[in-house]
Amino acid sequence: MADFDLFVIGGGSGGVACARRAASHGARVGLVEESRMGGTCVHRGCIPKKFLVYASHFHHEFEDAAGYGWMVGESSFDWLKMVAAKSKELDRLEGIYRRLLKDSGVTAFDGRGTLVDANTVEVDGVRHSADNILVATGGWPSVPEIPGIELAITSNETFDLPQLPKRMAIVGGGYIACEFACIFNGLGVEVVQLYRSDMILRGFDMDVREICCDEMRKTGLDLRLNENAVKLEKIAGGIAVTTSQGNVLEVDQVIFATGRAPNTAGIGLDAVGVELNHKGAVNVDSGSRTNVANIYAVGDCTDRVNLTPVAIHEGRCLAETLYNNNPQIPDHRDIATAVFTQPEIGTVGLSEEDARTHCAAVDIYKTRFRPLKHTLTGRDETVFMKLVVDKSNDRVVGCHMIGSDAGEMSQLLGVAIKAGATKAQFNETMAVHPTSAEEFVTMYEPVIQPEPAVQE
Repeated sequence: MADFDLFVIGGGSGGVACARRAASHGARVGLVEESRMGGTCVHRGCIPKKFLVYASHFHHEFEDAAGYGWMVGESSFDWLKMVAAKSKELDRLEGIYRRLLKDSGVTAFDGRGTLVDANTVEVDGVRHSADNILVATGGWPSVPEIPGIELAITSNETFDLPQLPKRMAIVGGGYIACEFACIFNGLGVEVVQLYRSDMILRGFDMDVREICCDEMRKTGLDLRLNENAVKLEKIAGGIAVTTSQGNVLEVDQVIFATGRAPNTAGIGLDAVGVELNHKGAVNVDSGSRTNVANIYAVGDCTDRVNLTPVAIHEGRCLAETLYNNNPQIPDHRDIATAVFTQPEIGTVGLSEEDARTHCAAVDIYKTRFRPLKHTLTGRDETVFMKLVVDKSNDRVVGCHMIGSDAGEMSQLLGVAIKAGATKAQFNETMAVHPTSAEEFVTMYEPVIQPEPAVQE
């Protein structure tokens, strides 16, 4: 008899969710984590990032208060105090993760788990047998091989800098790079963001990408498109960054946010015969099963949709399938998400570009306006909202927003999109006034689309 029914490699969101759910159904579950329980989300991603987002907002809010009659005195920011408060909370959260695993009946191990064969995981020289094995090892930042790259840091190290830099270069144009650029700009750092392509946030709706770029620049952020870092050198004043345009930037800190790779190397997957794709991601079917019948994988190590709630959902679906006689397949369509730029983005469903490839015809509704709050503050900030509608059935297939609380709104809009709401139902929904959100149910006329070019 095996030691465990299920052994999980990785104590992040997906692994913990699956382990706890499986144990609740009576499975004997073991879990190993080589770093801190809670994974990327708790320690190197979502949670500490949101704390920094909150901290960076105060700079603008102090300024905005004057428009409402508040006289705010001289202010200053203590980076180390913020880091200490953040670290204390993350320690508390890790303790909760460990307690939840223990209370669920999961046996947790600290160490590095390595596959010995299809039914055995070795942890620090001790072997544990299991009927099923789950790989939930997440992802890890990747950086390019350029001269001086050892002088740069990644998102992993950013949360614990020994001091707040005065000048910073951030390389990348994805949501992590954009979020950090806005955070440090809001904290008073002189930020230059370099991105090799012609527009940030690849994969998002083009209107959202372009407007977000404009809004970020309005805040004073030096965002440079079609320009990349090609060399880093240590100099007396900090780090010299040579760009693809021949410019040289002198900064105190360089952050590379140029993508993340599946964290699958060195855990024995090759020895067991688990198939990986060209990125090193674990190949799985719709039920998260690998080509080895009793080995599964969820979360970022599969490189499907790399978001914490997705990993959790995948893990719970697997536990229900294996241990509750309740087969469930994760549904990766219409996933609501947020990008915590300033202003932030909330989105769910198809972009306009994707909708035009999936639907025979679409109607587009959009609006752009100054939010009510800033009519008194004078801040030049835009709210943008957009609905993408499948013309054949009137179903709303995409909702996109830039503005305050866009992420919060996208969560609720996600329910409507998942339920198949039509534009007529949006129109029939009473508005909550005065709010920005009411615009989603008061955009009655589609924008006029240009006529397609006549083919001769």
